[in-house]
Amino acid sequence: MTRPFLSFLTDFGPDGPAPICRGVMLTIAPDAQIVDIGHNVRKYAIRDGAVLLWSALPYMPLGVHVAVVDPGVGTERKPIAILTARGDILVGPDNGLLMPPADRLGGIRQARILENRELWLPVTTSTFHGRDIFAPVAANLAMGVPFETVGPAIDPADLVQLRLPIATPRDGGLDTAVAFIDSFGNARLAGWPDDLAAAIGPLEPGRALVIELAARSSNGARPTEVRTTWQRTFGAVAVGEPLLYQDSSGTISLSDNQGNIATRLGLVVDQPARIRPA
Repeated sequence: MTRPFLSFLTDFGPDGPAPICRGVMLTIAPDAQIVDIGHNVRKYAIRDGAVLLWSALPYMPLGVHVAVVDPGVGTERKPIAILTARGDILVGPDNGLLMPPADRLGGIRQARILENRELWLPVTTSTFHGRDIFAPVAANLAMGVPFETVGPAIDPADLVQLRLPIATPRDGGLDTAVAFIDSFGNARLAGWPDDLAAAIGPLEPGRALVIELAARSSNGARPTEVRTTWQRTFGAVAVGEPLLYQDSSGTISLSDNQGNIATRLGLVVDQPARIRPA
């Protein structure tokens, strides 16, 4: 018999709350395999968590995936579970966190509100739904409890949506934006290499490009231009030099080789950018 599989992502940090939630899951599903996708998501950054899930879940076994980045814990926001077309179940808050990964797994077959208190811990709080609701419900589902028993169905169209930046070809360039900044300081941009190629022509290694980064209104800085090249990998440029490339998730990213371009340039999520030929 295959062991139950759960993955787990939060902004809790590695100590305290995350191990407690794992303990709850293992109490209910003692033979479960639990893979920690990460617990260092930027605090309260729902979209950062969504992007990490979007990137990771296609490489996870079929199973139950728990995600908790939940600044609205204890409010009217709903606790939900989503059954995806691939067959996975996503468990977490209805704040947009689960929507991009659900799309990545083929879309939503069914969504339900977690209202069956028999699947929760006997005592619940208004500030730790990861422990009290999401972890026990997910573990029960991993043990084979029918999806329909978690609570009433909700129309997927009524779930909170999460808007991600998009890439748009315009006037010989690609309008894009910073979608995510990873722990190395690499900046993932909206769009795929095919989008960029459609805007500016073939992407050959070494092709010279300019990235125009909009000013950050919060600090009054001026727009920044970065002269760089399209490359296949970091080592194609000298240490400290910038490059634009297709990252491991298939999207476009901007980096400094062995450096932190986000810190160097003061990049922030949602910052508009434009890529054009040099």
